[in-house]
Amino acid sequence: METYKGTNKLIIGIVFGVITFWLFAQAMVNIVPTVQKDLGISLGTLNIAISLTALFSGLFIVAAGGLADKLGRKKIAVIGYILSIIGSLCIVVTQGAILLIIGRIIQGLSAACIMPSTIALVKAYFEGAERQRALSYWSIGSWGGSGIASFAGGAIATSLGWRWIFIFSIIFAVVGLFLIKDTPESKQKSTGAFKFDYTGLLIFIITMVALNVFISFGSDLGWTSPISIGLLVVTIIGLVVFIKVEQGKEIVLIDFAVFKNRPYTGATISNFLLNAIAGTLVVANTYVQMGRGFNSFQSGMLSLGYLVVVLSMIRVGEKILQRVGAKSPMIWGGIITTIGVALMGLTFLPDLAYTIIVFVGFALFGLGLGIYATPSTDTSVTNAPPDKVGEAAGVYKMASSLGSAFGVAISAAVYAAISANGSLESAATSGIIVNVIFGILSVLSVIFLVPKDAGKNTDNPVQPLYK
Repeated sequence: METYKGTNKLIIGIVFGVITFWLFAQAMVNIVPTVQKDLGISLGTLNIAISLTALFSGLFIVAAGGLADKLGRKKIAVIGYILSIIGSLCIVVTQGAILLIIGRIIQGLSAACIMPSTIALVKAYFEGAERQRALSYWSIGSWGGSGIASFAGGAIATSLGWRWIFIFSIIFAVVGLFLIKDTPESKQKSTGAFKFDYTGLLIFIITMVALNVFISFGSDLGWTSPISIGLLVVTIIGLVVFIKVEQGKEIVLIDFAVFKNRPYTGATISNFLLNAIAGTLVVANTYVQMGRGFNSFQSGMLSLGYLVVVLSMIRVGEKILQRVGAKSPMIWGGIITTIGVALMGLTFLPDLAYTIIVFVGFALFGLGLGIYATPSTDTSVTNAPPDKVGEAAGVYKMASSLGSAFGVAISAAVYAAISANGSLESAATSGIIVNVIFGILSVLSVIFLVPKDAGKNTDNPVQPLYK
């Protein structure tokens, strides 16, 4: 229905879907001791259950985005919301490991459906400044959702019990379903019988499983152990085979032609690298607890500034985008984020000074990401082919997940290696330097790949920064 225009009701429904993902993804990390004690399962089993959501989301997010283009973006979004309800329900009623693991797998599939399809719906039904506004709220749910869910999850678990986190997740998904139910379907024009690249999906899954296991368990297995080397070899061979297979087919899982668009490629690469800075959270939180004597609550409070600032700055980033285009806010967002990260590496400072500087660093982290979020997402969406926006959004979001996984794994490995033979201060500084490098590379990718006029509203007058 080409006359349909996106509404606030649709935006809220989409945001509810994105937030329900963060409720079950992020909140679970903060309630490990409580869940372990209540269910009587081992820490290793619980950690596997936690990681399965990210794994299955990463494995299927590109495929789900492609299916959204072919079968219907609303249809795949609805499936994602329903899977969220089923997965959360499994966890609400679980009394042991089996339903917990099943629920986490279903939740991963839910996230794979929700994230690219909701971006695609924004592209389909919003134009110009309205699309940028819708993407700002999507970014609030996505970039700010992790912080919101972290604090909300802790409060819910403390006051009502940890299972209530997933009851609220069900409520959000049900309300989201109600809010998007009147949205007409959006999909690429049919060209005959439905076809899907099952061969490409199988190769992609094998490759991504090997890569995710290598990233997640490389430090435990030993980065140079035969298993780790074998996983790395499988990953490299899998990528080569996948590219070769995809290039020779008409129906493909990933159309590499999307990367011929430099702004889209720049946004995706910078998104990957800026998400890799997530390793800072692991290094900084571990160091202040082990090296400075903070408890988990105190270390969590250090990042409060991040949550407040990132939520308040996302819409400002949207206004800057409308005023000067995407390139400048993406560059300055990356620079500010990198400076915030670098401040956390000043471990030679005494306790009070370091505490203040870490709080300021987290606030700058949020400031930079808030400025960067909407311009980056808008650049990727605007430059995606109209018939492949779900697939392109899936690749963009997969870059987020893989970047975060890479950053956490590399930063944690550097910190662990140096702390085993040296001081915690040196270990923390070295781990932070890794993340500073990621930030610098992210900025460079924007400088060289994103054009100066990307994201400017040529069909709308320049708008003031604040209304």
